Amino acid sequence: MKRRFLPVAVAVTASTALLLAGCGSGGSDDDASDKIKGAAGGDKDASAPASASPEPDGERRPEIKLPRSFQIDFAGWTNSDPKLQAIMDDGKELLLASYAAIIEGDPQHPAFTFYAESDALRTGTEWIKGFTDKNLVLIGKGRVFQPQSRISPDGSGTLFYCVDEGKGSTKNTKTGEVTATPADDALVLYRTKLRKTDEGVWKTTMVQTERGACQ
Repeated sequence: MKRRFLPVAVAVTASTALLLAGCGSGGSDDDASDKIKGAAGGDKDASAPASASPEPDGERRPEIKLPRSFQIDFAGWTNSDPKLQAIMDDGKELLLASYAAIIEGDPQHPAFTFYAESDALRTGTEWIKGFTDKNLVLIGKGRVFQPQSRISPDGSGTLFYCVDEGKGSTKNTKTGEVTATPADDALVLYRTKLRKTDEGVWKTTMVQTERGACQ
């Protein structure tokens, strides 16, 4: 899995904001290469705050807490199909775990390593280190919306969603310098692939990101 859109070194020095596209990666999965339906429009559902991990199926999920300095709202994060909702729930936890890993300065954060595996774990760790090595943490707010999940014929799951980073920034913990996300880079489309474990956890195996695809 290769990074396709913003390598860490470029992302941190060029945008120096949330830079979620820095964890983007390539792949050959057909589901992950599609455009998300309705990505050009905004989602008007009421936002829901980031919540605790879903109830465990057969394996205890780690609890993820974000500080008041950085909060995420998930809008319309529901699906009438419980199987698709399970994909959305665990995909959400992976995103929250990635943020927590950056804020806590731990590329091997236990929640991140729990929800990510394979190429998603490898490239995600490199992406997180792009922040921690430069003493950067996340502050402000983010909004996640337009989720779409499905199960492929081979049993794997896919989850697409949009992230609005417009109210987010990075802060250098040593200098105190704050850098806001440029407006042109604020919207990011995520395409992810997941695998369901025997214990019922959907773990993310691949992540692709593309800026501008959610406008």
